Amino acid sequence: MFKQFDNLTIRNATAEDADLLSKWWNDGKIMAHAGFPNGTGELSQDIVEKISKDDDNICRRLMIEYDKKPIGEMSYYNVGNDTAEIGIKICDFSKQNKGYGKILLSMLIHSLFRDFGYQKIILDTNLNNIRAQHVYEELGFSKVRVNYNSWKNQIGELQSSVDYELVPENFNDFSKTDRR
Repeated sequence: MFKQFDNLTIRNATAEDADLLSKWWNDGKIMAHAGFPNGTGELSQDIVEKISKDDDNICRRLMIEYDKKPIGEMSYYNVGNDTAEIGIKICDFSKQNKGYGKILLSMLIHSLFRDFGYQKIILDTNLNNIRAQHVYEELGFSKVRVNYNSWKNQIGELQSSVDYELVPENFNDFSKTDRR
């Protein structure tokens, strides 16, 4: 995948991105929301192996760039039944809270619906991540359920999550992607 809007780019992750992804994934400040306040412990070589298995029809790790500089990552997974599960992390804290997430998600979702033929997009987020929930709901996602105290993070703290889904007719696209 390669999508651009102004100075934002989404591109496939490559082996050359593994060191940076490892740095981000091992930073507890970046990964705390995902349940890893001590980081994931993943090594670059393990990430290279995962990236080498990426396939557009199964899953894809994606890099987010601002002015050609990596600032975060996205991913999508084919979970069957014309449904993709997505995720996003803007890892450069100086690029958060600027509206980029809504545009980047729009670019990804538009492509998943139009180019890949998915009929539903799903995601989940920590119940405490109010900012993300606001963005997802602006994009047209519907809250499916709240899972209270349903899992523990790596230091044993109970966490709650919110499950969301989006179908094409409810999608509010905040990007100006090509409408071919």
